[in-house]
Amino acid sequence: MRIARVSVPDLDHPVFGIVDGNSIGLLVGHPYGDLVPAGIALDLDDVKILAPVLPSKVVCVGKNYADHAKEMGGEVPAEPVIFIKPSTTVIGEGDAIVLPRQSSNVHYEVELAVVISHLCKDVSIERAGEVILGYTVANDVTARDLQNSDGQWTRAKSFDTFCPLGPWIETELDPTNLAISLDVNDEIKQDGNTSDLVRSAHEMVAWISSVMTLLPGDVILTGTPAGVGPLVHGDIVTATIEGIGSLSNPVVLR
Repeated sequence: MRIARVSVPDLDHPVFGIVDGNSIGLLVGHPYGDLVPAGIALDLDDVKILAPVLPSKVVCVGKNYADHAKEMGGEVPAEPVIFIKPSTTVIGEGDAIVLPRQSSNVHYEVELAVVISHLCKDVSIERAGEVILGYTVANDVTARDLQNSDGQWTRAKSFDTFCPLGPWIETELDPTNLAISLDVNDEIKQDGNTSDLVRSAHEMVAWISSVMTLLPGDVILTGTPAGVGPLVHGDIVTATIEGIGSLSNPVVLR
């Protein structure tokens, strides 16, 4: 099942719905409990697809593919390295990634994103699936020059528009063996598989929940494969994950 969050003409607030082909059946309320159909179906062409969630926090895992850790001049850490992107980084399908004036080297990073369904703490790996609503595509946009100069990652990862998510949440998906790729202007830049994750999505839900309470709608980015590189004004960057779909965003100067 694919759950999207959309803007509908004549409604003053976003709504969730279940995508079926080229239509969407709207839901009453949010998707973090029982799904209640609103009895209204619309053509996808008549709505705007938004970021599928507005999380309280986006928790990201660094260096979780060995090939990416190597290309960044390091090794996979003995314990997971995590950082947080603020909710104001989140944008959706078709929204513009805005290059900030403070950076001259902004990079793309395609990632499998986990969407949390229930408030949870200290979840075991065996029960992690019980608190996962589903999965979506993410682009962990990063000001690489600031990441290097600051000596820590907060500013580099936190500019507005630096976390495209979408186009929807896929609830029926095995995340352990999915092709994951990214292209810029139709040229493939990243090409990997989630089977190469050092620590799986379920492992990271368990580990992160041992550190902090996760809330419904929170998002975990699981890491990026090798091939990261720069974005410039005028680029179209498209992140794709097997079984979910593609997330495309234009790149513009502020």
